[in-house]
Amino acid sequence: MNTDRMEKYIDLTQEQLPEYLMDVREDALAVGIPIIRPSVQGLLRFLMRYSKPSSILEIGAAVGFSALLMHEYAPDAQITTIENYEPRLVKARENFEKYAVQSDGIYGKIRLCEGNAEDILPNLESESADFVFLDAAKGQYIILLPEIVRILKPGGLLVADNCMQDGDVIESRYAVRRRDRTIHDRMREYLSAVSVHPELSSSILPMADGVTLSYKNKRIG
Repeated sequence: MNTDRMEKYIDLTQEQLPEYLMDVREDALAVGIPIIRPSVQGLLRFLMRYSKPSSILEIGAAVGFSALLMHEYAPDAQITTIENYEPRLVKARENFEKYAVQSDGIYGKIRLCEGNAEDILPNLESESADFVFLDAAKGQYIILLPEIVRILKPGGLLVADNCMQDGDVIESRYAVRRRDRTIHDRMREYLSAVSVHPELSSSILPMADGVTLSYKNKRIG
């Protein structure tokens, strides 16, 4: 299947994004900054409307597009988003100041945490988020998983983007370029970990570059 053609078709057929989100998306793509693909945009929009999260944690803000999208479709949710790359932080700050300002703070319901997720996550309260969107460096997914599970509320949802590594994950590590083998190994480890994790129920969706949904099981009793 031609993934690029499929994404273009999905982009044409799904609900139109608000004009400001289209502007943020196009500005990012114009300078080569990757944005979540149309099918993932549609998935997030659906999940925001369906699950109505009150507290969202995003790991990997980039220029702020996905945080603004979640803010648009879950306007009552408090969003914490993490980014460590300064050039992208500059644009994220600009976008949040322009599109998310409310009377209760500079970015309203969006809190931008600047730094490495490994350093920031341990300082977040346990069971403080009912939705987590993971879109950071792929080799970090397995490293961040224990803290994410700690932070995620029972009954909450973890969505991890780009889990197929452009199809490399299904290949033998020896068929993957040497420089990509660490990411290949870690992503396979992540997928295995969420599949057997005692606190999670997970499913891998073969959409875009692979999306993993992990539900944190509610406690019994």
